[in-house]
Amino acid sequence: MQKNDNLTAHSASSYDDHVRESIPNYDVFHDETINLVSTYLPRPGLWLDTGCGTGTLVLKAYSQFSDTKFILTDPSPGMIGLAQLKLEGKDRATILSPTETKHINLPEKADVITAIQAHHYMGADLRRLSTQKCFDLLKPEGVFVTFENIRPLTDAGTEIGKEYWKRYQERAGKSKEEAQRHLDRFGKEYHPITVEQHLDLLRRCHFKVVEILWYSYMQAGFYCIK
Repeated sequence: MQKNDNLTAHSASSYDDHVRESIPNYDVFHDETINLVSTYLPRPGLWLDTGCGTGTLVLKAYSQFSDTKFILTDPSPGMIGLAQLKLEGKDRATILSPTETKHINLPEKADVITAIQAHHYMGADLRRLSTQKCFDLLKPEGVFVTFENIRPLTDAGTEIGKEYWKRYQERAGKSKEEAQRHLDRFGKEYHPITVEQHLDLLRRCHFKVVEILWYSYMQAGFYCIK
């Protein structure tokens, strides 16, 4: 059972110290997101980061997008508290009270919305509502970027992928037991869907451009244009 102060495998206070033991290429998710946004929309006016965690993505993006206002939110009070500390003094970053994506309201539509390692904790209905909310909160021609844990296309591929992922975690410093506990959460505490299901969901939410941005291990990134 999940006992942390958020839905990840780590407490908010230890998340930054240990997330790279669990997630291969964690920093790449943020780097590729920033690269995509700077390519498509170099000077966004408003960027909403949903499921912001401890604020790492916005901290990286803040200096690169000097005219951009950032709004961050996360359903975990612990994560929000750490994001506030990390972004203290960054006057273009506003951190909302802990809020689920489906309940977010903005003073204006966003040019960029990001959801990095956030929606795979949701069941099918809440994932659809949250993705649709991201579409609704975007300006026309705005960009939505999401990275998620994914499920391979076959049962055999899923088992191979889980073993591959477990071995990564062991190399990153976890014990065999810790790595196995993380993989035991698959399909129980987090709910990956296939790349094909991601693409279908994003199209059904009416994005006019839906593309795969990045794919490795059992994680994938997507970007969409409204």
